[in-house]
Amino acid sequence: MAANGAAAGVDNTHRRKFDLEEYAEKARERERKEEEGARKSKSKGPLVQRKPLKHRDYEVDLESRLGKTQVVTPIAPLSQQAGYFCSVCECVVKDSANYLDHINGKKHQRALGMSMRVERASLEQVQSRFEKLKKRKTDMPFTEQDLDERILKLQQEEEERKRQRREKKKEKKKEKVDEEEIEIDPDVAAMMGFGGFGSSKK
Repeated sequence: MAANGAAAGVDNTHRRKFDLEEYAEKARERERKEEEGARKSKSKGPLVQRKPLKHRDYEVDLESRLGKTQVVTPIAPLSQQAGYFCSVCECVVKDSANYLDHINGKKHQRALGMSMRVERASLEQVQSRFEKLKKRKTDMPFTEQDLDERILKLQQEEEERKRQRREKKKEKKKEKVDEEEIEIDPDVAAMMGFGGFGSSKK
């Protein structure tokens, strides 16, 4: 051992020197491999040609389960869980606003085979659409008399509904009263000393 306490035979007086050319070559090789990999991943399959976005041909049902209660269990299938179920994407969305966002969104439209681009209309298509709308407008002229008739018809329908509700309530009340009335044998009632249990109300 040396007198100053340093280990004998260890040369720690110089720093490690890096060969810059060697590491530059490794970096270039790595970049080449990454570029080749990127090219391969882009050209894996043929490009999918999606149809342009088109108008929905069905009515979105947001109100069928409005105000109804439902028992929610964790083991129920997705279609029977609480919220709105999308059968295309097989997912459940918790409220109507998010459901509308989902069915109008990119993921859902791609699952339907559509891109988010709208087909550009030609001049002839726009003109024919205007003609169609003009014809529809001239076929059904709107007058104040039509409006008055529609309002009167709606009022009559509402009155009819109210009348039917009142009749149903009366029938239910009548059935309830009939169920509550108990048949008593008049001989037994006379023997006990009273005419009946019921009140004077009918």
